Amino acid sequence: MKRSILFILWGLALVFNSQAQVFKQTQVFKKPAHKRTPTVLVDATRLEQHASELMANYVTPVKMSGELAIPALDEYHVLLAKESLMFPADDLYQSNWDTVSVDPFRSKSITFPDSYAIDCRTFTMPIDNEEIKITSKYGPRRRQMHQGTDLKLQVGDTIRAAFDGKVRIKSYERRGFGNYLVLRHPNGLETIYGHLSKFLVKENQVVRAGEVIGLGGNTGRSTGSHLHFETRFLGKSINPEELIDFANGVPYKDEYVFRNVKVNGKNTNTYVTSENALAIHRVKKGETLSVIARKYGTSIDDLCKLNGITRTSTLQIGQAIRFRSKPVTVEAPPASPMKQTTPENKQAVAEKPTPTDGPIYHRIESGDTLYSLSKKYGTTIEKICELNDIQNNIVLKIGQKLRCS
Repeated sequence: MKRSILFILWGLALVFNSQAQVFKQTQVFKKPAHKRTPTVLVDATRLEQHASELMANYVTPVKMSGELAIPALDEYHVLLAKESLMFPADDLYQSNWDTVSVDPFRSKSITFPDSYAIDCRTFTMPIDNEEIKITSKYGPRRRQMHQGTDLKLQVGDTIRAAFDGKVRIKSYERRGFGNYLVLRHPNGLETIYGHLSKFLVKENQVVRAGEVIGLGGNTGRSTGSHLHFETRFLGKSINPEELIDFANGVPYKDEYVFRNVKVNGKNTNTYVTSENALAIHRVKKGETLSVIARKYGTSIDDLCKLNGITRTSTLQIGQAIRFRSKPVTVEAPPASPMKQTTPENKQAVAEKPTPTDGPIYHRIESGDTLYSLSKKYGTTIEKICELNDIQNNIVLKIGQKLRCS
């Protein structure tokens, strides 16, 4: 009897032992997966908690050692600074990163702002010379527009980035810039460095103000070693000497507001730093000094003086003509000679010649245009052209006699 009981107990022990081994093996196979899952969950929870703390720090400062500290906000600013260098002035340039054209908007339709503030506080002189010598200024030169400032240097002199930014173009132009770089900056400006002898940066490279980007040279269309330095805004050149005091190597102001010159209430996409600065007009087919003067509310004589030309000079298509950029609204010539007398135009009406039964003639004087004659005699440009059998783009000569009525 006892032997039978012992035999039964031994059999049960064997069964329980085999089941225990199976259970143990099953747990061994499941054990790695079982351990990994909690670890992932813990990491995700910790990450979410850390992110929540960072977001809370943006809103509520954390008190540390009795002082307010916002470490997360500093990290945020660092990220913003890095992003602004990776995508400089991206909103202004509408994500246009052209690595070929110096003026990427020449043939594209974009919205040019009425004004834009430029931060110049981080400016660094592009050359290291103790004495800065300007060999050629911005402006008309040999019937062409010189769109930068030439700074004297020796071949091999160090060239530095004027502001923090990113290299947009690294190229060569045989009949122009030679070896040149175009940098775009977070403040909205682009700077051009021409006639280099060697590049020390690559396209799309991020650089800091004062960082060496190349060596000075005499490549391209150049008559001597110098740096051709340009400042541009949305592809439009701006006189660097309006921004930078080259003699002292500093900007004149910490911030400039570039304004879009307006004519008849519309932007001309010509930017200037002040109302009295000079702007540039590119001559189009059929345009004369008279047409340009009328468009910008100035006189032919002023245009001639600013551009070193005469009234009889032949304008070339694409030629740069400087004019004073004070925004003006040029009114259209009156549709008819009938006009109400108001306090504003009472004096002008009084100055008009008294109508007579016969024709009225005018002898051209300095500054006269067809537009000014139409206002003076209460008629239209078309009428004056019809009476004298001339075109509205004619170049008026001093002493010329025109019938105005």
